[in-house]
Amino acid sequence: IISNAVTMADAGAFSVGLGSMVLIKTITASTSATVNFVNGASGVVLNSTYPIYKFVCIDLHAATSSAHLTVNFRDGGTAYDATKTTTVFNTYHDEADNNDPLSYSANADLAQATGTQDMAPDLGIDNDQSTCGELLLFNPASTTFIKHFMSRFSVGHVQPSSVDYSMAGYCNVTAAIDAVQFKMSSGNIDAGTFKLYGIKDS
Repeated sequence: IISNAVTMADAGAFSVGLGSMVLIKTITASTSATVNFVNGASGVVLNSTYPIYKFVCIDLHAATSSAHLTVNFRDGGTAYDATKTTTVFNTYHDEADNNDPLSYSANADLAQATGTQDMAPDLGIDNDQSTCGELLLFNPASTTFIKHFMSRFSVGHVQPSSVDYSMAGYCNVTAAIDAVQFKMSSGNIDAGTFKLYGIKDS
């Protein structure tokens, strides 16, 4: 390879990396009750191929005011009910410039619970309101260790205000996590895009 008459690499000595993050699947929500990523279905890979999986949520719009975007995990059965322990904190700033607290969200965390986990609370449904964020899931195929996960979302709150919402926890199961489900606490996911990436460890 020659650039500006300077040899950068000899033939056969240069390789182009494919990058450490690989797009696996894109799902576009449209009045969707749930959005599911199931290993082995519709081109989804969620196994030992990658040690880290990243879900990116882009401009998700709720159909119902004050709904929460939630997540749950499947551990080999048919139900999304993996046992989870989590912690949550958030900070926000309203448009009237009155409030800007940072707080632990005790009412949003779970302790050995099987229900859904909040990731983005109290969504507004105005045309200019939505939420964006990401969820990381670590080593879901492990049958030895618990499965850690963490998320961070920017929320267009119903009040209205900007909320920075952070959550972390683990699935306290030794079975592999083979599917992830997103849904609203009430109503549908009116619109939005979900992307699943696999992240290489080298």
